[in-house]
Amino acid sequence: MKNTIGYLKIIAFFCFLCSCSTESKIEKEIAKVPVTVKVERFDRLFAELNAENLQQLKKGYPFLFAEKYTDSVWVAKSKDTIQQELNEEVTKSFYDLSSEEEQLHSFFQHVKYYFPEIKEPRVVAITSDVDYRNKVVLSKGLLIISLDTYLGKDHHFYEGIQKYLRQNFERHQIIPDIAGAYAKNMVGPIRERTFLGNLIGFGKEMYVKGLLIPSISEAQRFGYTEEQYNWVKDNEAEIWRYFIDKQLLYSTDSNLMPRFLYPAPFSKFYLEEIDKEAPDRVGQYIGWKIVSAYMKNNSVSLRQLLLEDSEKIFNTSKYKPAK
Repeated sequence: MKNTIGYLKIIAFFCFLCSCSTESKIEKEIAKVPVTVKVERFDRLFAELNAENLQQLKKGYPFLFAEKYTDSVWVAKSKDTIQQELNEEVTKSFYDLSSEEEQLHSFFQHVKYYFPEIKEPRVVAITSDVDYRNKVVLSKGLLIISLDTYLGKDHHFYEGIQKYLRQNFERHQIIPDIAGAYAKNMVGPIRERTFLGNLIGFGKEMYVKGLLIPSISEAQRFGYTEEQYNWVKDNEAEIWRYFIDKQLLYSTDSNLMPRFLYPAPFSKFYLEEIDKEAPDRVGQYIGWKIVSAYMKNNSVSLRQLLLEDSEKIFNTSKYKPAK
């Protein structure tokens, strides 16, 4: 028996080495992908806006000036005391974006490696009156980043915003949020009505996100603290057992999505002791583990994954929760 266990450990070790070697080879190829990224500081240009330079700014950034507002509205906004305070706080926190540009360079190398048809967008940094529901906007060749939603979870601008939302108003969350926007676009809208279909849909997004930002911790990819991530990881088997025992997988109850998949103060098991500790979106973690198992245990491409239906992914994943 001891010899058998020792043999299995050796096999596992060599499999691990082969996996690392493959990943290293891929990363070397990715590092060769040509990419050009520059973050345009519209936030600074708007801070200097006046009646004389407004037309030039509108010409350069027409997508940031809604036509329904007159020029006087924009000039007045630039002089508004709240806007000026936003400008000051953003300048203090984001005097330099060279670190983000470097991370974006690597990120877009990964994007183009896995999705060669995608071109680098025009990247524009703005202030948005703390529009935290649109921290990152990806649309028609544009990537817009609202810097005033990344000033730190305890910034006074965020008083009155719920803690679970403020948790990710941190600078280090910019790249994961951008990766999330791209992953959501690549996977497409989740059209399935079952809980399983939604689990797998979010699982696909998290799997793609992991490919695009492999050097960022899994906790950050999920928008968790390390403590939250460790809780989900340690309780994977119990979460899965709950889903099975309650026969949730093929349920079409729309209430399951906000309970286990959408941002919230916590996941709702309706068990007082667990709900006190469980972070939100535990279903996304389970979906990611199922998709990861599917990709590990089947010889399929990333494109095939994105097109495959959830039931086949689940049935052929051979998913078993970690104990």
